[in-house]
Amino acid sequence: MTSTTQATPTGAVDRFFKISERGSSVSQEIRGGLVTFFAMAYIIVLNPLIIGGFSADQAATDVEGGWLPNGQVAAVTALVGGLMTLAMGLIANVPFGLAAGLGINSFLAFGLVGELTWPEAMGLVLINGLIIVLLAATGLRRMIFDAVPAALKSAIAVGIGLFIAFIGFVDSGFVRSTGIAAPPVQLGDGGSITSLPTATFVIGVVLMGILMALRVKGALLIGIVATTVIAIVLESIFRVGPSLGQDPDAWNLNAPALPTSIVALPDLSLVGQVSFGSFERIGMLATTMFIFTLLFLNFFDAMGTMTGLARQAGIATPDGQFPGLKRALVVEGVGAIAGGGASASSNTVFVDSAAGIGEGARTGLASVVTGVLFLAAMFLTPLTQIVPLEVAAATLVVVGAMMMSQIADIDFTDFRVALPAFLTIVVMPLTYNIANGIGVGFIAWVIINAVSGRAKTISPLLWIVAALFVVFFVRGPLQALIG
Repeated sequence: MTSTTQATPTGAVDRFFKISERGSSVSQEIRGGLVTFFAMAYIIVLNPLIIGGFSADQAATDVEGGWLPNGQVAAVTALVGGLMTLAMGLIANVPFGLAAGLGINSFLAFGLVGELTWPEAMGLVLINGLIIVLLAATGLRRMIFDAVPAALKSAIAVGIGLFIAFIGFVDSGFVRSTGIAAPPVQLGDGGSITSLPTATFVIGVVLMGILMALRVKGALLIGIVATTVIAIVLESIFRVGPSLGQDPDAWNLNAPALPTSIVALPDLSLVGQVSFGSFERIGMLATTMFIFTLLFLNFFDAMGTMTGLARQAGIATPDGQFPGLKRALVVEGVGAIAGGGASASSNTVFVDSAAGIGEGARTGLASVVTGVLFLAAMFLTPLTQIVPLEVAAATLVVVGAMMMSQIADIDFTDFRVALPAFLTIVVMPLTYNIANGIGVGFIAWVIINAVSGRAKTISPLLWIVAALFVVFFVRGPLQALIG
C-alpha cells in the first residue's frame, strides 16, 4: 500500500483531487488509471460477446428474434464506460472505474430476452437505475450502507479479493471445470498446465509478484506491459490463436498481436433504443419481479465493491465510510440509467479497479485517466485487443492477494462475527456473485446475533434488508407461484 503521509498541494489539479492530501502524486494517479483501464479493457471485447453477436445465429436473440450487433455493443460499452468513469472521478473523486456489469449483462442475455425484446430489457435496466438514483439521492442507500457492521464490511472486501482472484484463475484456464459433480473444478487440463496462454498467466503472476515484493514503482503496469510483450512473442512463434469458444487451450478472448490498423469509427446506433413495453408484454407482476432482481444485483454488488475498493485505497474510515460516498452512489445509479439508455447494459463500479488502486491510485484523477482511455477506445478498438485476458487475469490474482490483508480486521474468536463473515467471504467466489455473498452474510448476521441475545444491536434497516434478501434468494419459486 502507498503511504498516506500528507504533502503540500502543488497546483490546481492537486488541490481539486486532493492528491497530496491522500498521500499520492500525479504520476502515481496516472499509472493507477492506466492499470485500471488495462485491467478493465476486456469488457469492450467481452460485453459484445455476451449481449451481442456477429450474426443472428450466434447472438443472444430476444423474444422477437432481434439481436445486438457486436460492433455497436463494443462502441456503446466504451462510450458509457468512459463517460461514467469520468463522472465518478470528477464528481465523487474516487479511483473507481465503471463499465457494463458482468452479472447483469448475463442476466439480460440469459434471463430477460427470452421473454422480452432487447429494447424492453434495456428499459427495465433504465428503470432500475432511476430507483437506485432515488435511493441514493434521498440518503436511503447510504443509510443501508451505514447499517452494515464493520466486520461484515471487512468480510465483503476480503470476499471480493477472493472473488477477483477466482475470476483470474478461471479466465486464464488455470482453474477449469471438470464437467462432473466431484470434483467440480481442477487445475488446468487434467491437473496439468497444458496451454501456452495459461503458462503466460503464470509468468504474469510470478513477474508481478516479484515486482510487488521488491516494491518497484509501477509494478503492476510494468508487469502488464512486460507480460503482454511476452504473449505477443509467444503467439508469433506458436500461432495458438483465439479460442472462439471452441479451443480451451487457445487464448480466451483475443490472441495478442500487433494490430494491422489502429483507428476505427464507432457505430453508436444503439443509443436511445429503449422501450417500456414489458408491462404490456408480460404483465405488471412479472415485470416488477425482474426489476426487483436487477435492483438487488446492482444495488448490493456495487455497495460491496465500493466498500472493498475504498478500504484497499486507504480512504475509508474504520466503519467503511469514505469521502464522496453519497456522490459515488448517485453516479453509480446514473451508470445504470446510461447503460440502459445506450443498450450497453447497466454500468456499475468494477472490482477490477482494485488493480489501479494496487498501483497507487487514491483519487478521482485516476478515474479521469481511465475514462479518457475508454472514450479513446471507441476509436482505437484494435489497440484494446492487444492485452490478452490472461494478462489481465494475472493482475486480478495479485490484487486479490493484496486485498486479503483486511481479514485481520475480523474477530474470528467471536462466532457471532466469524460465521457471517466466513459465509460472506466464501459465498462470493463459490457462487461467482458479490451480491450473493453479501446477502448470505446479512441473513446469517441477523439470525445468529438475534438468537444469541444481541437483537438490539442490529439496525432495523439490516433486518429489512436481510428479509428482502430472503425474498431475493427464493425469487424463483415466487415467480412460479405468481405465474
